Amino acid sequence: KELMMHLIICQLHFYKSLVFSFQLLSPSRKFYPLTKGNSNDPSKPSAGTTVKIKVNRPEFIFSTIVTPNLWVNDNGHLTFDYPWSSYSSQQFPLYGTRDVIAPFWTDLDNRGNGDIYYVQYTSGSLLQRVTQDINTYFPALNFQANWIFIATWHEVAYYPTSGTVKQTTFQAVLTTNGQYSFVLMNYGSIASTSRSVQLCTFNFQAGYDTINSPHHFTIPGSLSSQATGPNSVFRLGSNVNVPGRWAFRVDHGSIGCNFSGK
Repeated sequence: KELMMHLIICQLHFYKSLVFSFQLLSPSRKFYPLTKGNSNDPSKPSAGTTVKIKVNRPEFIFSTIVTPNLWVNDNGHLTFDYPWSSYSSQQFPLYGTRDVIAPFWTDLDNRGNGDIYYVQYTSGSLLQRVTQDINTYFPALNFQANWIFIATWHEVAYYPTSGTVKQTTFQAVLTTNGQYSFVLMNYGSIASTSRSVQLCTFNFQAGYDTINSPHHFTIPGSLSSQATGPNSVFRLGSNVNVPGRWAFRVDHGSIGCNFSGK
């Protein structure tokens, strides 16, 4: 009996340690893996850098646009029609001439530290993972991903504080099955703004906007003091009950509130 009790106690400690380990890992599990071989930043380019990506499977629908290309822009946003170096964020809707996905639009500077990674897949385990995530958040659609694009701004700094310990990490994940299209925005640590940054009158906009703004969404806390720091609402909030993750359906076939992922 003593041996049996000892085994049971050991098993309980083992399972408890597993739960504890999962709790430690769970904040980062919302991030899809970084792929350093696809970094656009091996030479630390100056702020405002843009990289054009040829979409391997041009079926991603954003509003009414099926795009063969997208641009990863240094200042925290993705565009489709042409590159965009804008670092001074504004509130959506813009009623402008571009489609933009902006997980964290602000003045970023990765010359001293930080990298921007990007990768796309049309097969493999990450398609299975994003399929599971989307079906969790949108269970009525029976979604099966055939393409995923991941852009990660990893440990980047605000201008002009590059090279400091103040670092911010966030991610945009795009996926489609050719009919439905989705965007996930994932948030890790969001650096507080120092006095030198505040003097630059920084704004922080998160969400998306479309040409002429028939569809747009602003994550609550944008353009406010709640956007940054350890209590950032981007990092602690969610519209899918996963702190630090926001999910949106963005194809033209969406109806009503589904378009904003609610």
